[in-house]
Amino acid sequence: MVFHNQLECVLLLWGLLFFTAHEWMYRLHVRWFRLPVDQFDAIHYAGMALYKIGIILFNLVPYIALHIVA
Repeated sequence: MVFHNQLECVLLLWGLLFFTAHEWMYRLHVRWFRLPVDQFDAIHYAGMALYKIGIILFNLVPYIALHIVA
Protein backbone atom coordinates (compact mmCIF):
# COMPACT_ATOMS: atom_id res chain seq x y z
CA MET A 1 0.00 0.00 0.00
CA VAL A 2 1.50 3.32 -1.07
CA PHE A 3 0.57 6.54 0.69
CA HIS A 4 0.91 9.78 -1.19
CA ASN A 5 1.69 11.85 1.85
CA GLN A 6 1.94 11.79 5.61
CA LEU A 7 -1.61 13.10 6.03
CA GLU A 8 -3.04 9.83 4.78
CA CYS A 9 -0.81 7.95 7.24
CA VAL A 10 -2.26 10.03 10.09
CA LEU A 11 -5.77 9.16 8.94
CA LEU A 12 -4.88 5.47 8.71
CA LEU A 13 -3.35 5.51 12.20
CA TRP A 14 -6.40 7.30 13.60
CA GLY A 15 -8.74 4.77 12.00
CA LEU A 16 -6.71 1.78 13.16
CA LEU A 17 -6.55 3.09 16.72
CA PHE A 18 -10.23 3.88 16.70
CA PHE A 19 -11.21 0.40 15.54
CA THR A 20 -8.67 -1.64 17.52
CA ALA A 21 -8.42 0.37 20.74
CA HIS A 22 -11.95 1.78 20.89
CA GLU A 23 -12.56 1.02 24.56
CA TRP A 24 -9.21 2.47 25.64
CA MET A 25 -9.80 5.67 23.65
CA TYR A 26 -13.34 5.95 25.02
CA ARG A 27 -12.17 5.59 28.64
CA LEU A 28 -9.44 8.15 28.02
CA HIS A 29 -11.90 10.72 26.65
CA VAL A 30 -14.59 10.05 29.25
CA ARG A 31 -12.16 11.21 31.92
CA TRP A 32 -12.36 14.71 30.43
CA PHE A 33 -15.78 14.81 28.80
CA ARG A 34 -19.10 13.19 29.65
CA LEU A 35 -19.89 11.46 26.39
CA PRO A 36 -22.11 8.50 25.62
CA VAL A 37 -20.54 5.90 23.33
CA ASP A 38 -22.79 6.86 20.41
CA GLN A 39 -21.74 10.50 20.58
CA PHE A 40 -18.08 9.53 20.94
CA ASP A 41 -18.33 7.37 17.80
CA ALA A 42 -20.15 10.10 15.87
CA ILE A 43 -17.53 12.69 16.77
CA HIS A 44 -14.69 10.45 15.62
CA TYR A 45 -16.40 9.42 12.37
CA ALA A 46 -17.18 13.07 11.60
CA GLY A 47 -13.60 14.04 12.43
CA MET A 48 -12.20 11.36 10.13
CA ALA A 49 -14.58 12.42 7.36
CA LEU A 50 -13.66 16.10 7.66
CA TYR A 51 -9.96 15.22 7.77
CA LYS A 52 -10.30 13.14 4.58
CA ILE A 53 -12.24 15.92 2.85
CA GLY A 54 -9.47 18.32 3.83
CA ILE A 55 -6.84 16.00 2.37
CA ILE A 56 -8.77 15.74 -0.88
CA LEU A 57 -9.38 19.49 -1.15
CA PHE A 58 -5.83 20.53 -0.34
CA ASN A 59 -4.47 18.07 -2.93
CA LEU A 60 -7.13 18.27 -5.62
CA VAL A 61 -7.67 22.04 -5.80
CA PRO A 62 -3.98 22.91 -6.43
CA TYR A 63 -3.81 20.08 -8.99
CA ILE A 64 -6.79 21.48 -10.89
CA ALA A 65 -5.41 25.03 -10.63
CA LEU A 66 -2.09 23.92 -12.09
CA HIS A 67 -3.85 22.26 -15.01
CA ILE A 68 -5.92 25.40 -15.68
CA VAL A 69 -2.84 27.64 -15.61
CA ALA A 70 -0.60 25.31 -17.65
